[in-house]
Order: sequence, then C-alpha cells, then structure tokens
Amino acid sequence: MFPVTRRSALLLGLSLVAGSSAAISFPKIAAAHETTAGALVIQHPWARATAASAKAGALYLTVTNTGTEADRLVGVSTAAAERCELHLSESNGNVMAMRMVESMDVPPGGTATFAPQGAHIMLMGLKAPLKKGAHFAATLHFDKAGAVAIEVAVQGIADLQPVE
Repeated sequence: MFPVTRRSALLLGLSLVAGSSAAISFPKIAAAHETTAGALVIQHPWARATAASAKAGALYLTVTNTGTEADRLVGVSTAAAERCELHLSESNGNVMAMRMVESMDVPPGGTATFAPQGAHIMLMGLKAPLKKGAHFAATLHFDKAGAVAIEVAVQGIADLQPVE
C-alpha cells in the first residue's frame, strides 16, 4: 500500500473537485511499484535499511524486457550515494564473493533480476543511513531505453525480498 503524501492528497482533492467531466489526466499508480520505459518494466526497486555507520548498501529490482530487442543496464546513479556499481555474487565452495561487472543484459522477452545473494546494485559511499520506510530517487541508465528515473523503497534490514 502506498503512503498518503502531499502529492497524492492533492491529486485526490483535484480529482474530486474536477469531477469526471474534467480534462485533467493523472498518472496511474501501479500497485506493484513499477516503472515502464518503452519495452522495459522495472519492478519494485527496493533497498535494505542500513546501520547508522554503514558506508554501503544495496539496491534490488527486476527488469523485464517485453520487447523484441535486447537492452543493457550500463549504470545507476543516485544522490543517496557517491557511486553505484553493478555486482554479481558467486559461490566459490563455501565462500561467497562479489564481482563488479560493467553491464547487465536484459534479453528480449527476458528478465534481469537484482536480489539479495545474487546480482545487485551496490550503493557506495552512502551520504546518510537508509532508514526503513524512507524512499530515494535513482536513475537507471540503459543502452537503448536511456535514463529511467525510479523511486526506491527502503525496507527492513533483514528483508530478503520486496514487500508488496
């Protein structure tokens, strides 16, 4: 469920005042917290809350390509951190290791998943702790879709999946 913000309350108030005959168009809020950019659907961008002293965090999301051409995530930026890196997590025996990659492919009809214990987006040099219930803006940079603005929901520090 989405929190009531000043913007959503204003939009609701305007829609009630305008009535059904008005020519005002309001954005549809997706129940699953998603953004669409051409053939790409970015679903539920989220991050875990961090400890007050943490200098790094992680961003998770799913990108589905409904089109017939591949695209590639080549970067992420946010004012919440000094830099963002795309990482893969790999198991080497009993040791889990992360490795930075330059990009992540999103094949046609396919999905790129960023989740705990798998591929993820590292938020390096956090400018403030990530607090449960907060939101922050980020931009995904794709080869073909270009820059796509998203809103990231901060969840609990122990969460392993997005909360719908």
